[in-house]
Amino acid sequence: MTSLPDVEELLRGSAVVSLPMRTRFRGQTAREAMLLHGPAGWAEFAPFPEYGPQESAAWLAAAVDAGWTGLGEPRRTTVPVNATMPAVPAAQVAQVLKRYGRAEAIPAVKIKVAEPGQSLDDDVARLREVARLLPQAGLRADANGGWTHAEAVRAVEELADVAGDRLEYVEQPVAGVEPLAVLREELHRRGTLVRIAADEAVRKAEDPLRVARLGAADLIVVKVPPLGGVDRAAQVVRDSGLDAVVSSALDTSVGLAAGLALAARLESLPYACGLGTAALLAADVVESPLIPVEGALQVPVRKGRVVAPEPTPRLVDEHRVAGARRDWWDERLRSAHAVLAGRTGAAS
Repeated sequence: MTSLPDVEELLRGSAVVSLPMRTRFRGQTAREAMLLHGPAGWAEFAPFPEYGPQESAAWLAAAVDAGWTGLGEPRRTTVPVNATMPAVPAAQVAQVLKRYGRAEAIPAVKIKVAEPGQSLDDDVARLREVARLLPQAGLRADANGGWTHAEAVRAVEELADVAGDRLEYVEQPVAGVEPLAVLREELHRRGTLVRIAADEAVRKAEDPLRVARLGAADLIVVKVPPLGGVDRAAQVVRDSGLDAVVSSALDTSVGLAAGLALAARLESLPYACGLGTAALLAADVVESPLIPVEGALQVPVRKGRVVAPEPTPRLVDEHRVAGARRDWWDERLRSAHAVLAGRTGAAS
């Protein structure tokens, strides 16, 4: 990361927006984000509302990396992207999939499971309907650590029975690193050789490489903001020695550019990435949102370097947050900045 700008420089020209979502996702019906403008381009600071200063500091580091250092040079300019299926009833699956274009062009679908208030039967019905509508697509199930060990064993086995070889992996079936390792070992012992992906166990851990050292997962899901920027995320992938899926943190199209920059830089990209989440937003901050076409996203490149799309003033004004809520975001940035300054030795 470049040297840390002072708080006033970060806030100068910034805007906070609230974007409505098409479907409740991760418990949210709107996505709030702070847009920052640095010498290298636009960036996004958007830690989830429940995150405190320590966790938010990594998100600020990623924003500074994007807006003040830049997103770097791409190895590829097209990135395959999976569709994302929220925890909707099976009857609504077809409607959600329409947002991602031609069904036959979708390479894979990540299906949310283990939603509070729902049952495994709901999860199976949702997965079964996706499999029926998209017979060519790979299938992934994301539990966000929502199952106990016993629930996860039963659920993974049942989902594997329904999806067969099309089940690419199950993402974070249980919370934590050690529980993930124990679960993976038991599944193998029972003959259920489903690949396990670690997400929260990577991005929310003080040591994101413990997953690899403990053999807790077959692949990792990486998100740029919680890992502190594109360079840091790329280093985590290299050091893990595991395959990686680059995913979004429910970013606006400005924030998605950082995920695309990471996916464009990795030496190997064996799985479609989870960067199609702009399709979950009912509004965005750019005229042409980064929504997959034919199962892929084009990496935004200018003069050989990845750049975030420039927000449209009309759309920013339409969704701008002001008053007490804007003050709340300013304080979040100041608190995260203080943590980051303490880590880097910069003045705040």
